[in-house]
Amino acid sequence: MAKACQPPRVKLICGMISSQPALMEQAGRALGETHGEVELTSEVMDFDFTHYYDRQMSSPLYRQFVAFGELVCPDVLADAKLGANALEREFASGAAGRGSLQGGPARPINIDPGYVESSKLVLASMKNFSHRIYIGRGVYAEVTLLYRRGRWEPLEWTFPDYASGRYWPFLDQVRRRLRRQLAQESPS
Repeated sequence: MAKACQPPRVKLICGMISSQPALMEQAGRALGETHGEVELTSEVMDFDFTHYYDRQMSSPLYRQFVAFGELVCPDVLADAKLGANALEREFASGAAGRGSLQGGPARPINIDPGYVESSKLVLASMKNFSHRIYIGRGVYAEVTLLYRRGRWEPLEWTFPDYASGRYWPFLDQVRRRLRRQLAQESPS
């Protein structure tokens, strides 16, 4: 019989979407206050794979990612998603000086946490679907990308922007740092 054991630690990341790049910078700092030092920040990229968010968030939209320095247990994902949703509400309401910029949209920013493990990217969602697993407190998780044969591979349900390869260089950096940290922690 197999014994329960601790899962491998992972790198927490957050993807952000906004029509106002300055808000992503503010959100990255706020996320760092919660999750520890932001170790990597991606470039700001066009988010042009869908118009799903345009009505709520305006357009054009941009995407940016942050990754945190400290390795964490994957079970932090539900709390990270709930915290991201709370931060989104703060930006929408203008609480704590975190409102949208002058004349901004009703939903100024979308913040989606996930984690990179050596073999996969997992994202959190508040929406159930056939390929998502409930992880507690109203939060679901899905394997969005696999890492096999030296590259990221999308799955049939992978969002088109993640499947495009546009984010893979950033995810490669995160994965390399994760593996380096795990190697430094393991006994020689």
